[in-house]
Amino acid sequence: MKKLIAIALFVFAGYAVQAQETAKIEFKSEVIDYGEIEKGSDGVRVFEFKNTGNVALVITDVTSSCGCTIPEKPKDPIAPGETGEIKVKYDTKRVGPIRKTITVYSNADIPAKSIKIKGKVLE
Repeated sequence: MKKLIAIALFVFAGYAVQAQETAKIEFKSEVIDYGEIEKGSDGVRVFEFKNTGNVALVITDVTSSCGCTIPEKPKDPIAPGETGEIKVKYDTKRVGPIRKTITVYSNADIPAKSIKIKGKVLE
């Protein structure tokens, strides 16, 4: 009986340790403010992030709330403690306010994370 209880405790402890192993994505900033920019200017910005988890971070997809914003995800997994970046290109030929959401899908503890861009394109 004691052996059975000991085995059960080891199995339970193994699952508890395994459950704690996860990737975590931590952005330097979750909002990029373009400010006021001229029509036709450079619309590329970079979201920097770090994998603060203890397993490799795999970004499976990055989508935008609008076709005017094109995100680019990292191709390779990000090792624990390493940094990565997501490039975002906004079409600055569109005059007016910028308020767009980019959704990052990954194997992190939060599988869908929203980041945002804002600003204003002047005539």
